[in-house]
Order: sequence, then C-alpha cells, then structure tokens
Amino acid sequence: MAPKPALTKPSIVVLDLGGVLVDWKPRHLMDRVISDPARRERFLSEVLTTEFLLALDVARDSRAAIRPAMERHPDFAPEIAAYIDRFPETISGEFPAMAALVQRLQTADVAIYGLTNWAGDTFDLTRPRLPSLALLRDVVVSGHEGIVRPDPRIFALVCQRGGFAPAEAVFVDDSLRNVEGARAFGMAGIHHRSPDQTIAELQALGLPA
Repeated sequence: MAPKPALTKPSIVVLDLGGVLVDWKPRHLMDRVISDPARRERFLSEVLTTEFLLALDVARDSRAAIRPAMERHPDFAPEIAAYIDRFPETISGEFPAMAALVQRLQTADVAIYGLTNWAGDTFDLTRPRLPSLALLRDVVVSGHEGIVRPDPRIFALVCQRGGFAPAEAVFVDDSLRNVEGARAFGMAGIHHRSPDQTIAELQALGLPA
C-alpha cells in the first residue's frame, strides 16, 4: 500500500521509545545473567524471538505472558524469569542526544507524544527511571491497550487521545515497518537510524529540533 501523502507539514512529534529515546537491549541484562557466551547467544536467538517479544508487547501481566515460553524452553526457565524479574536492567537509560531533542521540542512548545510496543507492567515499573517521559503529553503503551504497532488502531488511538489529525504528526521509529504503517495511516514518518539523521529530518519538516 502506498503511503498517504500528508496534507500539511506536521507540528506534532510522536516518538517510539525503545531504540529511539530509550536504550533498551536484552543483552544489557543477559550479559550479567548468562556467563557462558554460547548459552547466552542461544538464549538471545532461540528464546527472545519476535514471537516471545510480541507476546510481551500485548501483555498487561508479563509473568503470565512468559509461561508458554517457559514450557517450550524449560532449560532456560530461570533466564526467562530473570528477563521479567530484572527487566529494568535491560535499559541503560535514555540516549542523551534524543533526551536533549525532547527538551528542545518541549521548550519550543512542540507537542510530543510517545507510542511504544511495551508490556504494561514492565513499562509502569521502568517509567520513573526515564525523566524525558515527563515531558511527553501522553504515552500510548501497547501492553495497556492490547494492540501493537503497526496496527492502524494504535495510531488512531494516539491521535484520538491527543486530539490531532494524522497529517498533523510525524512518527519516529527505528523500525521501518512501523514507520511505513504510520505513513499508510496518514502521518509523516521518520525511520530513526541516528540522532543526527532524525534531527535533520525533523528540521527539514520545519520543526525546531
């Protein structure tokens, strides 16, 4: 499906969190949990699959969501449990350049929203460690809603809550698939690959980045 062209230049920024504003990597934790490199790589590739992460992204209760994976991989059950019990250790903090961008946008009175695929309970647990989120007007979390990007319903939800039309917003995500979904919904989209590139693209859209 071809992207729907935006009718106006966007004045609102919608940010993905993990990989854009937040330095989330399961390896941050698993480097501590699994000392054997071969076993660690097996866990990261065979257990932390897209299916596993998607089950968490739509979950309010992460411990319930990991039960099927623990049954499929009983030899990794302690590590799977640790992934939830020690989830905050998968996050090293915010990317400084992106946190500074949020601050500049907020100072310039640009409305900023978050839209993230993230389990509801671990998001709530981790949110206090991420000070930039206090500058966002709202954060739509897939685990709270039971809908994940790039489902158009979640793009509709962030627009509805913010009271803006899709063409008024630009969505920034490190997943091209999600960016294409936002464009198909009618938003402008930026495929985030580095802070400098995203800042330049926001500036090209006329935003005070």
